[in-house]
Amino acid sequence: MNDKINFISLPNILITNKSANIMSIYSYKISGNIVDVVNKRIYKGTVSVENGKIIALKEENVIESQYILPGLIDAHVHIESSMIIPSEFARLAVVHGTVATVSDPHEIGNVLGIEGVYFMIENGRKVPFKFYFGAPSCVPATPFETSGASIGVDEIDELLSKSEVKYLSEMMNFPGVLFNDEEVMQKLAVAKKHSKPVDGHAPGLKGDDAARYVAAGITSDHECFTIEEAIDKINSGMLVQIREGSAAKNFEALIDLLRTHPDDIMLCSDDKHPNDLVKGHINQLVKRAIAKRYDPIAVLRACTFIPVKHYKLEVGLLQQHDAADFIIVDNLQDFNIKKTYINGVKVAENGTTFIKSVKENLPNIFKANVITAEDLKIASKSDQIKVIKALEGQLITECLIVSPKVENNYIVSDIKNDVLKIVVMNRYQQSIPAIAFIKGFQLQKGALASTVAHDSHNIIAVGTNDEDIATAINLVIQSKGGISLVNENERYHLPLAVAGLMSADDGFEVADNYDFIDKKAKEFGCKLNAPYMTLSFMALLVIPELKLSDKGLFDGNKFEFTTLEK
Repeated sequence: MNDKINFISLPNILITNKSANIMSIYSYKISGNIVDVVNKRIYKGTVSVENGKIIALKEENVIESQYILPGLIDAHVHIESSMIIPSEFARLAVVHGTVATVSDPHEIGNVLGIEGVYFMIENGRKVPFKFYFGAPSCVPATPFETSGASIGVDEIDELLSKSEVKYLSEMMNFPGVLFNDEEVMQKLAVAKKHSKPVDGHAPGLKGDDAARYVAAGITSDHECFTIEEAIDKINSGMLVQIREGSAAKNFEALIDLLRTHPDDIMLCSDDKHPNDLVKGHINQLVKRAIAKRYDPIAVLRACTFIPVKHYKLEVGLLQQHDAADFIIVDNLQDFNIKKTYINGVKVAENGTTFIKSVKENLPNIFKANVITAEDLKIASKSDQIKVIKALEGQLITECLIVSPKVENNYIVSDIKNDVLKIVVMNRYQQSIPAIAFIKGFQLQKGALASTVAHDSHNIIAVGTNDEDIATAINLVIQSKGGISLVNENERYHLPLAVAGLMSADDGFEVADNYDFIDKKAKEFGCKLNAPYMTLSFMALLVIPELKLSDKGLFDGNKFEFTTLEK
């Protein structure tokens, strides 16, 4: 393999640059099968790199059989959902050939406001990885929940003036778009002023409503659940991001768009828990799509060329004069990532990351006080109640009407029928917990709690009895953020010191600890693929049908509060 490095004598050059665009001070050549996603062809040849740039590509008959292709891009992800800060996310992601992300800092924005967004930007600058952020458009997401901060029109204007901030992130308030809400229109106008695209978030929107949504300036959507919905949005002028994360999985439903609409598709994870990120990233979607016999060039363009052009990213596409952002794989079927380069620097090889951890501050807001089991009692007022039905692999829920289990005139968790108590508690100020019931977790004992609860990230918990639920909640209160699992005398806890969302510890260790708790939750009976990720979306009011906020049970179809009783 011809990848010998020839060092250039430039001792006085400081190897730093804004946004982690670290400059290489060496030159080298690498040969193999070059995948040209711009001109849609694959040819044998040699890539010459110098000072972080591709200075030449020579088509020639080389003996190397490896494939050289542009580095992969996650076209929509919330870094916070990995439970690790950006610098640690980069350490894990480069192993899988990811060189850049289009990252929506909406989660930390809801906790810390614009300062949280700046924390993500500044931390991302400390490592050789290309993080591109959005300006959160909906902080708070709705007036029906308590968040830690707000981001208004002026803050969005400030953020969009920054080079790392490439877009106005997901416009979840699609009713506000359709009905010309004044503040929503002002935010869209700011994006237009800065000539930056606007990400959408409109599950189920079709027809004339979808066309109006697009006409307002929305250019993409990652919330399509069916191929019919996706095609309808594409026909209205949108790009569609095919999402496959830890909880929401739409790959199988939407992947055939690569055959029918290859130039309108991007690939993304949206939310990726740390243990899943250790196993793989966008490379998994590439491998799955190629295994289904989709055109490899179309697959790779969806996670390289199309996001680069749509968001105007400074990520190389393996063209002369581009930044040397590329990966080497063994072949396009097995798609094993052998090496990852960013700006010419080798950042990973054969499963080993070369990015070092960095020391970081731990910004946070947390004011909740501990509770007791007595605080979780809920009196029986009706022989029928509304129950949230969680669905595997989906953010949407259903509303069930069931007869509750009642003991001593109080409604309690019904383990036999999988109707468990769910609690959301304000973590920004002292308050009374909001309580409802949920089906789908199938816990047989204990309780789990988390301060990752989209979108406002209050405390959320589900469990089989009030004592364990209270203990699980108190564990995350005492640490000012984290996830917990409790059963009588068993207590497991992963602290998340940064905004109650992320750890600044070694990402691989966080992944191991999370994986342990995740497996324990399944030992307690939970059948969900991602118990904590699914739990985190049960407070996501902008996704129908029935959800719970710190202020009460919420009807996502009518977009208003509802009662527990039928």
